[in-house]
Amino acid sequence: MDTPEIETSKYSAFVQYANAVLMLNKPVVVLLLLFTTFTAMVVAHGSMPAFNLILWTMVGGALSAGGAGAINQYIDRDLDLLMRRTRHRPLPSGRLRSGEGLFYGVVSCLLGLLVLAVYVNPLSAVLSFAGMLYYVVIYSIWLKRHTVYNIVIGGGAGAVPVLVGWAAATGRLEIGAIYLFALVFLWTPPHFWAYALVYQKDYASAGIPMLPVVSGEKHTRQQIFFYTLVLVALTLLMPLLSSGGRLFFVGAFVSGALFIYMSLRLLLSGGSRNARLVFKFSNYYLAFLFLALILDALFGR
Repeated sequence: MDTPEIETSKYSAFVQYANAVLMLNKPVVVLLLLFTTFTAMVVAHGSMPAFNLILWTMVGGALSAGGAGAINQYIDRDLDLLMRRTRHRPLPSGRLRSGEGLFYGVVSCLLGLLVLAVYVNPLSAVLSFAGMLYYVVIYSIWLKRHTVYNIVIGGGAGAVPVLVGWAAATGRLEIGAIYLFALVFLWTPPHFWAYALVYQKDYASAGIPMLPVVSGEKHTRQQIFFYTLVLVALTLLMPLLSSGGRLFFVGAFVSGALFIYMSLRLLLSGGSRNARLVFKFSNYYLAFLFLALILDALFGR
């Protein structure tokens, strides 16, 4: 019979292993993607969709996005080992073997596609599969390592979940889904370039051609400001294009003004602190915009 000390040790080892597997999924990223998926479902449906539809879409989306994140970490394990901010991830740190990470990622992706195909609809599964290929093959294998346009083009991968959500709610894609896709697509560059400014030494040491590494801080700050202006302009035009109502417009105007102010301050003053503030605020900005879309769809029309 095992002693209490051995039982405690086994439990501790299990918790550490489970935590390592959880971290493979990039859970914070997955939660943000699920929120955008849910928002698209509500906007497309015009009201709250059926609980079972929401549940299975969230389960399938979580498995698919988490699996893609795990495969991404398998592909990036050599780069992650070279950067201080990522060397403690499960694979480069040795908490999980590379094969375990890849196996988990593939199985999770397949289960996610199966859930979407069986319990939601085939179109949502096809779009999810396209998003996984986009993220794993186009972004992780090709764009991230070989071109300064990695974030601009790769932003499409993070925008696919809104298409999945729209298709889950309606069984088709409509112009509103394209607007939401464009919103996330345009949000990604200023969000991630601000992050890259903070960690540009890491990216340089790993040889990743992020914009600050290739083109310098000044050009990166200019691009962040430009993309912020375009993004905010899109959000203010959406109600005129019958995608979002007055409640969303007010939210987009207020939050957009703050985003422009913060990116302008970064443009003019630079500095790691301002870049970090832009990065953090961009997360709140996107969440607030999508919350405004939900409230607008439920109560504003």
